[in-house]
Amino acid sequence: MKAVVVVFPGTNRERDMAIALEHATGRKPVMLFHRETALPAGTDLVVLPGGFSYGDYLRCGAMAAQSPIMREVADFAAKGGHVLGVCNGFQILCETGLLPGALLRNAGLRFLSMDCHLRVERAGTPYTAHWQHGAVFRAPMAHGDGNFFCDDATHARLVDQNLVAFRYCTPEGAVTPSANRNGARDNIAGILSPNLRVCGLMPHPEDLVDPLMGGTDGLPMFTSIVECLAA
Repeated sequence: MKAVVVVFPGTNRERDMAIALEHATGRKPVMLFHRETALPAGTDLVVLPGGFSYGDYLRCGAMAAQSPIMREVADFAAKGGHVLGVCNGFQILCETGLLPGALLRNAGLRFLSMDCHLRVERAGTPYTAHWQHGAVFRAPMAHGDGNFFCDDATHARLVDQNLVAFRYCTPEGAVTPSANRNGARDNIAGILSPNLRVCGLMPHPEDLVDPLMGGTDGLPMFTSIVECLAA
């Protein structure tokens, strides 16, 4: 499986993502600078990692969405390619229109840096195949603009088409207001495209893929990707 990690000015989670991908695949991903105008031949997965692209000026991800490589990423996705966006990568996916909605300032207007718990709302996708529906896992969050928002029609479509991938929850799996620290609509932490090949989420599963990191809660996402794309 050939994975590509796109690096923008201000990206700071590309190494974390590379470690997670190599841990799962046994191969180092290609690190691709945002000014490139083509994806490497044979690309199976494009990852937009976390960080603060362009210093989060204007809106988070808005400037990165205009980078040359994003035209190729959009074309790759339109042809059925798999794209994962985490944290700032999720923001970029929304800014490019590859996923609906927007990520607003956290409800408390404070940067949140802490562990959270996510409940898997859609199993059996390229990103969740190694979890069961309702499974709960821990993941670090580190964002100031993680408050997922969408209009009523978009929310209804996400729910009706079962495109909500993850929701913030308690360690026991209860979806409660107290577990929703950034104020995201309906506790939504991650969503999927209609063809299930584009996924965006705010917390960082790549930071928990090895016991030396403090746990392996995030590893099932990457083993799911490998199982789907390396088959």
